[in-house]
Amino acid sequence: MNDDNLIWHKILDSKDELPEGRVQSVYAGHYNLCLTHFKGKFSAFDNRCPHQGGPLGEGSIENGLLRCPWHGWDFDPWTGGSPGGHDDSISAFPIQIKDDGIYVGVEEEKPHKRTVSDLMVETMVNWGVDTVFGMVGHSNLGLADAFKRMEEKGNLKYFAIRHEGAGAFAASAYGKLTGRPAVCFAIAGPGSTNMYTGLWDAKVDRVPVLALTGQVNSQVVGTGAFQEVDLVRAFQTVAEFNHRVLQNSKHAELMSLAIKHALIKRDVSHLTFPDEVQVFPSSEDEETGTPKGRMPDFKISPSNDSVNKAVDTISKSKNPVVIVGHGARFNMQKIIQLAEQIDAPVLTTFKGKGLIPDNHPLSCGVLGRSGTPVASYFMNEADLLIVFGASFSNHTGITPKIPTIQVDFDPLAIGKFHKIDVPVFGEIGVTINILLEELEGKTNTNDRKPEIKKRWDIWCEEKSKRLKDDHGKGISSIAVYDAMNRYVPDNAVITVDVGNNAYSFGRYFECKAQSILMSGYLGSIGFGYPAAIGAWAAQPERPIVAVTGDGGFGQYMAEITTAVKYNMPIKHILLNNNELGKISKEQRASFFDVWKTSLVNPNFAEYAESCGAMGIRVSKKEDLNSAFEKAFNHNGPVTIEILTDVSLI
Repeated sequence: MNDDNLIWHKILDSKDELPEGRVQSVYAGHYNLCLTHFKGKFSAFDNRCPHQGGPLGEGSIENGLLRCPWHGWDFDPWTGGSPGGHDDSISAFPIQIKDDGIYVGVEEEKPHKRTVSDLMVETMVNWGVDTVFGMVGHSNLGLADAFKRMEEKGNLKYFAIRHEGAGAFAASAYGKLTGRPAVCFAIAGPGSTNMYTGLWDAKVDRVPVLALTGQVNSQVVGTGAFQEVDLVRAFQTVAEFNHRVLQNSKHAELMSLAIKHALIKRDVSHLTFPDEVQVFPSSEDEETGTPKGRMPDFKISPSNDSVNKAVDTISKSKNPVVIVGHGARFNMQKIIQLAEQIDAPVLTTFKGKGLIPDNHPLSCGVLGRSGTPVASYFMNEADLLIVFGASFSNHTGITPKIPTIQVDFDPLAIGKFHKIDVPVFGEIGVTINILLEELEGKTNTNDRKPEIKKRWDIWCEEKSKRLKDDHGKGISSIAVYDAMNRYVPDNAVITVDVGNNAYSFGRYFECKAQSILMSGYLGSIGFGYPAAIGAWAAQPERPIVAVTGDGGFGQYMAEITTAVKYNMPIKHILLNNNELGKISKEQRASFFDVWKTSLVNPNFAEYAESCGAMGIRVSKKEDLNSAFEKAFNHNGPVTIEILTDVSLI
């Protein structure tokens, strides 16, 4: 090295920091070095052992030689030479000892050259994917470095989560709320397999997600290397688009197709990056991909025959009912307009809860197991069901005994479980506009609003009676949701875990303009809190509320530190009954003994405090109001732990 062209970095403030006969790792810019102090002389070397890259600065000097901590290879602690004349010496760097410390000279770093990772991340951002939930690790560092550069430019948001499963749930929730994919990101092996449950949640609920994973070096694939898992094969069942990135792949096109598949199929796309490919220089002439000219217009019009049949069927109906599912969430203004035009009560699936305010004169709440008697009454009294964006889950229980019009832009969803009288394949918004125009002046339906109000009054009276129940074993979930009705902002996003807390939420929480997110078809415990992280990342301007049980939160409780780290003001409503209450209920219903469903929990409020959040513990019903008021006035993450009665749901 020519000392005149070196950049000198201070690595120690004084010689006393490294005692005689010791070694340590030091950093000079991006150079990782091993510093030795042997027989009064300081020397600096490349910190990587040429054998397998072991960190020499974590080794020792034994018998006058620098010894690698991994496999015991030896080097001269002054020169870096290999004893015995072998050709595996380590590179040495010049040292200067000055009055204010010890300096090492390194060559000026060359400007960063665009890598395959840079090209693919730039393409990803061009397609509008700008949010990543992940964990950085040894087999994804090149890709992580590309994320860093894009974040420094202000084009990407990266959230470092504590468990890859939480990252996948967060990405799924992001897609459910926005209709756009976010990224979940992991290392090879266990980091990638940890994402599996969250990816299946996205897949079965038909939301776009992009999974990006690291992989071991290509040269050791198939040899049983450390953390080697065949990720393409492992992700085959969950990912609609699933490929390994190679050095000679069409990199921008591969990323473009991954995102295109996720958007059009509303599914999971997965790309895995072998370690060496991540830092491979991209071709000089390869341009980043963009969605320009690559996406179709989704405003598909239904056929004239299906429209005519739907109009004719509706015009003959006296008591039609509209049922909406999560798939209709971006078209609710028009759907409500149609319902008002034909005087049709509006029911929602559980996943569609909140799509119409409960105080709207045509709203009947949730239909099905998590629903209200108002909704089930009006479905059974209907002479026609008009269904938008619902999946006909057995959880919802849409009856096949009443004539049905089903509108969906997914042809496979139409008539999925039973014969539909009038199937209408078309984009929901386009179809409703046509129906509004075609039905003008052609309907003669009964005004159901007085009956809807009467049924709500009956249900509200019943809820008031249940609110007074007290077995002396904790607060009823009815009381919890009664308080939430008063304090949760109208524009909040509420994420709900599975279990008794979710069933009670469906019945007792009265939606105004809130958005509700849940693990629908998969019904995965643990969804609630990670989903709140995803919701905040998607729409940080809105209040975010997570509703969980103790069982669900226990699975991803470390993620409260993620909320603290990024100051996500998530308000967490935790119903703690020290039991997997839903499972106990199912055991009793199936004539089994209640077995192994009890839980030993920490004081969750104290745990939240220890993580840097606000924690509030409520054991008396009369303290709910003050707890909620305190929580929603706090500008930061809060956990309200409420000790509840497992029998009062």
